[in-house]
Amino acid sequence: MYRDLSERKKKILGAIINAHIQFGEPVGSKYLSQNEDMSCSPATIRNEMAELEALGYLEQPHTSAGRVPSELGYRFYVDSLVERYSMTTKEIEEIDRSLQRKLSEVDQILSEASKLASSFTNYTGIAVKPRLPRTVISRYESIYIDGRSFVLVMLFPDGQAKTKTMHLGFPISRVELSQLTDALNDKMTGITSDRITFTLLSELERAVPSISSIISPVAKAIYETMTDSDGGDVKIDGVDNLLDYPEYSDVSSVRHLLGMFDRKDEILSLISAKDDDKVNVYIGKENSVDIMNNSALVYRTIKRDGNVVGAIGVIGPCRMDYSKVISTIERLASGIDSMLNPKDDDLKGER
Repeated sequence: MYRDLSERKKKILGAIINAHIQFGEPVGSKYLSQNEDMSCSPATIRNEMAELEALGYLEQPHTSAGRVPSELGYRFYVDSLVERYSMTTKEIEEIDRSLQRKLSEVDQILSEASKLASSFTNYTGIAVKPRLPRTVISRYESIYIDGRSFVLVMLFPDGQAKTKTMHLGFPISRVELSQLTDALNDKMTGITSDRITFTLLSELERAVPSISSIISPVAKAIYETMTDSDGGDVKIDGVDNLLDYPEYSDVSSVRHLLGMFDRKDEILSLISAKDDDKVNVYIGKENSVDIMNNSALVYRTIKRDGNVVGAIGVIGPCRMDYSKVISTIERLASGIDSMLNPKDDDLKGER
């Protein structure tokens, strides 16, 4: 993918990208010779810049002497040159404090992380609940309300809980509700929605004959909850941040990007395909989403007990502060991992 670059070329390329990220303008040899620690003449810098352009790492947007990074240049920078951003103690404490709020569900935690990612980086934050190939329910619980209604609680392997209030046209006792809950836990845990068949419903009706007429509406509620949970979702924060960057000054480009945020399926398809533990960076045309050709996507998946339960990241221009963004996403993801996967020592400390 890459040509071998000399140390001098690497230094010049890194300096150009850092300057372009900061100022958003083409960078020339004069700027580099005056503002960077270069142990070579402006003429040598110009020659190196011309060679970097010929190799595809730089582009010359117009006839001026200035160059801007190409997508290949950004990719080389992210893979080989970017220096780790050192977060301040204040930034780390703010992230940890915000994440340690009493948030009961993964969805809430990811939503908070999206807001933090946006505010810390000044780009658009995203929180993704990926599509799941097949959802199963690990346990059922019930809450008795009165003689004709109760709350069905469905617990998923990733720790999330969904509830459904059931209103009945006939009375049900606490004992009968307990029997129904036991039957659901016996016959409807660990199965996918396509296995909710007539045969299974008949088995449930035989298990609780006194309230067999409730089985059909309960099974329907369970089926709808399972299929809804398969669909995935994307939450977006800080879209207005993009308007601060000249790359999005064109009204049509912003309109297309906002349209993608509304559809969300394209982001879901891109992120749901990944199952690794590293920060992923997609630059320009590396994105399978065509209208993100001028943008970069940086994200990391979140796991609970080894299962992917979401992802957090940011979307911004290719001229992104990758060092700070990658460190911010890593810190946020690490904080969420600690919340969702507490160690034994952490649990002992809470007792």
